[in-house]
Amino acid sequence: MFELDHLVIACTNLEIGRILMEDLFGVPMQAGGQHPHFGTHNALMGWDDGLYLELIAIDKAAQKQTLGPRWFGLDHFDGAPTLINWICSTADLNRALAQSPQDAGQAILMERGDLHWAIAVPEDGRLPLAGGWPTLIKWKNLFLHPKHRLKVQPCRLHRLTVYHPLAQEIENNLSLLLDDKRIVFKTGPHPLLSAQFETPKGIITL
Repeated sequence: MFELDHLVIACTNLEIGRILMEDLFGVPMQAGGQHPHFGTHNALMGWDDGLYLELIAIDKAAQKQTLGPRWFGLDHFDGAPTLINWICSTADLNRALAQSPQDAGQAILMERGDLHWAIAVPEDGRLPLAGGWPTLIKWKNLFLHPKHRLKVQPCRLHRLTVYHPLAQEIENNLSLLLDDKRIVFKTGPHPLLSAQFETPKGIITL
């Protein structure tokens, strides 16, 4: 089974993106850290529904360790902060990948301090089905999970809408793997994620 773990917003400058997100949600974000493997860094926001928000950008001051592309399609990202990815956790990543589309990626081991996880990243660094399929992650220790270290903010996910030309097929394939009424699939001409959040400033949409 898959469980929605967190959502990812990409930006080109982490500090500017952080200011924009804090103003939009009406609550502060917390410092995350660096991902030397891909040359990225992030900031995080914990929510009272158990999910969290990750704001991520290329760390221009860092040199990535891998010669391959960066994850989440960040090598091709430009523009305003955008909701680009939804990440689902699983207890068995290898089995989850066997149940996923061919381009769901291969497991890559990652760590930051005492946080250890394996995450599926396609060879070309892009998102599975252009974001129509969730990125899959397995945390080594569920007690050492980012959400346990984040101050809980009065925000929560109201709805995540996945637009995709293959929306019905994706929903059918996920029906036995993911049970989350907040996630809906709609057919659209291009892959796109849209989400509504309950915040101190009311309902906001990304």
